[in-house]
Amino acid sequence: MATMQAAGTFRVLDVHHAPHGGMILRLRLQEGDAPSIRSIRSSKLVAEGPDGRSCTLKVDGFALFGGKPSDARLSRTGRVDVHVTPTDASAPVPGLRWSVRLA
Repeated sequence: MATMQAAGTFRVLDVHHAPHGGMILRLRLQEGDAPSIRSIRSSKLVAEGPDGRSCTLKVDGFALFGGKPSDARLSRTGRVDVHVTPTDASAPVPGLRWSVRLA
């Protein structure tokens, strides 16, 4: 099981505004080891844009578009969909090509 320090970096593939607040980020593992689903649940993420802007996001849960998230699925596909809310209301909204890592 990967720890938060050994977790890899994700790339944002898509961003959707969630119907009851927050955002759904579709992430793909870009480099490093896949973290465990347990380490992602209720964690904080740091998102950094290609232009240098960044924000911190709180993981509220998982979107189930592609099925129930599991460690095996994340290791096999490298993809996970997370429901997040910004920790600061004035923070920039993450977009395509942003990198995301566990805080």
